[in-house]
Amino acid sequence: MKDLIYYIAQALVDNPEQVKVEEVLGNQTSVLELKVAKEDLGKVIGKQGRTARAMRTILSAASAKVKKRTVLEIIE
Repeated sequence: MKDLIYYIAQALVDNPEQVKVEEVLGNQTSVLELKVAKEDLGKVIGKQGRTARAMRTILSAASAKVKKRTVLEIIE
């Protein structure tokens, strides 16, 4: 899951070397924290949050396949 979000975020931003994804594991839920450069934050979120919502949808579909719950948080 971490690699999936990393790959998508790198394709969206102007500074792909500043993309960082950290995973916080829990019992049934894991949280992915996505950090990008400040000027790329709008590209990752998208208009009215559409890009972020699409990334979360893809993530939930992929995590449902492995029977786990994964949450994406975009950190400023």
